[in-house]
Amino acid sequence: MILFVLAGCTSATEGQQSDNPKELELLFNFAARSLDPNVDSSYVPLRAGITETLVHLNDDTLKLEPWLAESWESEDGQEWTIQLKKGVTFQNGNPMDGKAVKASLERSIKDNVAIKNALRIATIEADGLQLTIKTISPFPEFPSELVHPNTSIIDVTEPDFINKPVGTGPFAVSSFIPGTAVDLVRYDGYWDGVAKLEAARFSFNEDANARSLALESGNADIVFRPEVQNLEILEALPGIKVESTSTFRVHQMTMNLERETMKDIHVRKAVDVLVNRQSIAETILKGHAEVAEGPFPSTFSFAPDYPEKLTGLEYAKDLLAQGGYEIKEGVMEKQGKPLVLTLLTYSARADLPLIAQVFQSDAKQLGIAVDIQQIEVPEEYMAANRDWDLATYSNLTAPRGDAGYYLNATYHPHGALNFSGADDAALTALIDELNKTVGQEARSAIAEEIALYVDEQVYNSFILHPNTLVAYNADKVENWVTSKSEYYMLTHTLDVK
Repeated sequence: MILFVLAGCTSATEGQQSDNPKELELLFNFAARSLDPNVDSSYVPLRAGITETLVHLNDDTLKLEPWLAESWESEDGQEWTIQLKKGVTFQNGNPMDGKAVKASLERSIKDNVAIKNALRIATIEADGLQLTIKTISPFPEFPSELVHPNTSIIDVTEPDFINKPVGTGPFAVSSFIPGTAVDLVRYDGYWDGVAKLEAARFSFNEDANARSLALESGNADIVFRPEVQNLEILEALPGIKVESTSTFRVHQMTMNLERETMKDIHVRKAVDVLVNRQSIAETILKGHAEVAEGPFPSTFSFAPDYPEKLTGLEYAKDLLAQGGYEIKEGVMEKQGKPLVLTLLTYSARADLPLIAQVFQSDAKQLGIAVDIQQIEVPEEYMAANRDWDLATYSNLTAPRGDAGYYLNATYHPHGALNFSGADDAALTALIDELNKTVGQEARSAIAEEIALYVDEQVYNSFILHPNTLVAYNADKVENWVTSKSEYYMLTHTLDVK
């Protein structure tokens, strides 16, 4: 294992490290170039146990639970009273009180437009350990948004947010090498009991095969999303355990609705029927996935029953013909212009480039040219550039146990993940109605209606619900939990033998 370079006596640790310190290395599939908890989209500060949020999601029950907040209540869904936990301190020893939390949330809203749009906070008042928050309009599901990693509570008086944010979690930052790793040291003043590990390294490698080899060679103890093709090799190794857990994620074909080609619903429908979901699940994911009909896994109450879909080359050809396309000399064209699609993909999720290649091969049989373009940070590229038609993208659709997060982020005109550029008045009205609706049954009914509308308009094409794959050295690691939300990784209960 890569040797740790740990800080000596700091506010994060008390006393001396033992001769044989308890430490481990987790190898993650996305490279973080910033640890700013309120802005960075890799969520490493939360995943690495540096920061915490006011509200926690129970992965098993999908219920919200108190975390830094002791309780919350509202009579009208607009004015909220939040009581904070007593005795919580930041890793520099400063108390976490209402004033500090107010400053942290206001910093999130100021620096992150997506969080500003998600929380819809009008005012925040602090009094001791109590916060009074008023939203712009009634928003019954406001507490669920406080699960979001970008609402992590930090001490904003510590200015180095990028390299050394100061949170309330069980581990403090010792050092950070952007794009490589963050070294962590135990915070002995942690409010929920001192962590069992004395130190940890949360490192990054976007090459799935390299991650698998790191575990195989002993250079990593826990590997997130190892190479699917190598799972049998890993499972055969002494002491190595591989976990495959269903999650709230969907692999989708994101469609750029601002491109002239993709404005044609016949083209969007043709793209959708060209995707061979079952084959992809069996060959690329080796069965570690559920074929997707829509954004939400079938286990959720807000996942509707979809109309049966016809798939295959002939159906795609017929749909394109309805849009005025025809094949001439082996080329799909319309009014003499060939149908050429630019498809974005990225290697941090190893199966996405493979899905892109399969789609490219199938489209070629219809005379459609698909130009695959590799990008590094999909959120940044898709938000800043409109020179693409399609993108293989992976997204958590219900990480807070509710449909509102995904539907707002992906289809509302102000949504943080609305890379398609969707701006449909009827759809926006449905989402606005969902946002003010109370009660899971009523909310589920509206969410189903929205999901069916999105399916009818084919604003995106949903491919798979991939399992979360984690492999680790079970002879060394104890108390590892593969979370469905993918939010909680290095916890204070994680241990080594």
